[in-house]
Amino acid sequence: MTIMTLIERGAHQLEEAGVAFGHGTTNAFDEAAWLVLWKLGLPLDSPLDGPDSIAKKPVAQTDQAQVALLFEERIRTRKPAAYLTHEAWLQGVSFYVDERAIVPRSLIAEVLMEGHLDYWLPEETHRVLDLCTGNGSLAIIAAMVYPDVNVQASDISADALEVARINIDRHGLHERITLRQGDGIPTTGSHYDLILCNPPYVNAHSMAALPPEFKAEPVIALDGNAAGGLDGMDFIRQLLRKAPAQMGPEAILVLEIGYERAHFEAAFPRLEVVWLETSAGEDQVLLATRAALLALGTATS
Repeated sequence: MTIMTLIERGAHQLEEAGVAFGHGTTNAFDEAAWLVLWKLGLPLDSPLDGPDSIAKKPVAQTDQAQVALLFEERIRTRKPAAYLTHEAWLQGVSFYVDERAIVPRSLIAEVLMEGHLDYWLPEETHRVLDLCTGNGSLAIIAAMVYPDVNVQASDISADALEVARINIDRHGLHERITLRQGDGIPTTGSHYDLILCNPPYVNAHSMAALPPEFKAEPVIALDGNAAGGLDGMDFIRQLLRKAPAQMGPEAILVLEIGYERAHFEAAFPRLEVVWLETSAGEDQVLLATRAALLALGTATS
C-alpha cells in the first residue's frame, strides 16, 4: 500500500464517520494527509504531487497498522488531530498543544504576519499584551514579528499557561515573554502599546451546538457567557470597559470575535472599529483605538 492510498483511505473513513474539522484543516483529505505523514515521521509539507512526490512510496505493513490505529483513535475519541499529534501549526510556526489549551488557530496571527497593524501602531511600540493567550501562540508570533517588543501573556487558566511555557521555551523567547495568571485584563497600571485578544466569544446557542471536537477543548476558552449572558459578549464587555486605563495614548486593541459580528455590533453599536482583512473575510477580527474605547465609555456612562 502506498502513502497516497493510506491518505485516500483515511479521508474516506473520516468522511464516513462525520468528524468535524477546523483545528488546522478544513477537509478530510488534508486531515488524513496530516495524520498519515505525522505517523510515518515525514515532514507535513512533503510533496504529494510533482516530480518529487512521495505519494507512490510503499508503506510497510507494520506502519500501515499504526496509521490505522491513529485513524481509529481520531474517529472514536473525536479529539482534534492536534491533540493526538501534540503539534499544531499557525502561520508556519510549530506549537506544542494538548488538552490543557485550545488548538491555536487565531486569525490574529495572519494580521500580525502580514503587517496589517503596522500603520496603526505607535512609533515607539514596546509593550504588548496577549490576553487569553492559551498556548502562547499569539504572544510568540508577536515577539517574532516585532523583535523590539516585550510581551506579557495572560490567561485565567494555569493549565494553559503551562502549555504556553513549553512553547515559549521551545522558541527561545523566555527573556521577552512573561506569563501572568489572571481573569481579564491586568489592572497593574501598565500601559500597553498593543493588546491582542482572542477571547471566549461563542454565544450560548452556538455553544450548545458545537461538534465533539470543539467540546474536547477547554470550555472556558470558548464560552463567552460565563457571566450569565447569551450573546457571547460577557468577557468582551468587561475588557472594553477596563482596557483604556491600561493602554498608552496611541495604543490599539486587536480583538477576534469569529462569527459573532452581529452580536458584537448589537452589544456595542456606538463603538467605532476597523475591520481587518483575513483569509476568512473582513468581519472576524477588529481593531479599536484607545480613543474609540474612551468615547464608548463616555457614551455609555
